[in-house]
Amino acid sequence: MKQFLRLVSCILSRYRDLGLLLFRLGLGGMFMWHGWPKISGGVEKWTGLGKTMGIFGVEFAPGLWGFMSSFAEFGGGLLFALGLFYRPACFLLFSNMFIAYASQMIDGKGLQKASQALEDGISFFGAAFVGPGKYSIDHLLGFEEDTKETFRNKLR
Repeated sequence: MKQFLRLVSCILSRYRDLGLLLFRLGLGGMFMWHGWPKISGGVEKWTGLGKTMGIFGVEFAPGLWGFMSSFAEFGGGLLFALGLFYRPACFLLFSNMFIAYASQMIDGKGLQKASQALEDGISFFGAAFVGPGKYSIDHLLGFEEDTKETFRNKLR
């Protein structure tokens, strides 16, 4: 069994960057799809969404908060999918999902309702540590380096 698992690991590891590309396109694309009605909904939609911040005692500028959440979902999803400004996009999306999770829990909707935001938030947080992979705009522009080589060079 151990040899089989090592073989599978060896084969799949060769396609790590392809896996990261599929992960980015899938999750980022779904966030774009989910965020599009919000970002294109205009001030009325943003204000309704931004009123959620009232749960945290933030009553001012609900339109701004709603726009920021909409941008985080659609714009952050786009950046995540493209692998452009990937790590900041991960933290933007993580923050948005943390607020969604916390607001649903504070509002008494429970973990059944809040679990998707929690799961997505954990995914984005973890993704920030992994990086976008070599099939990304960040890699193409030189923002992402081969971390093993960079780490070794810094130790010298």
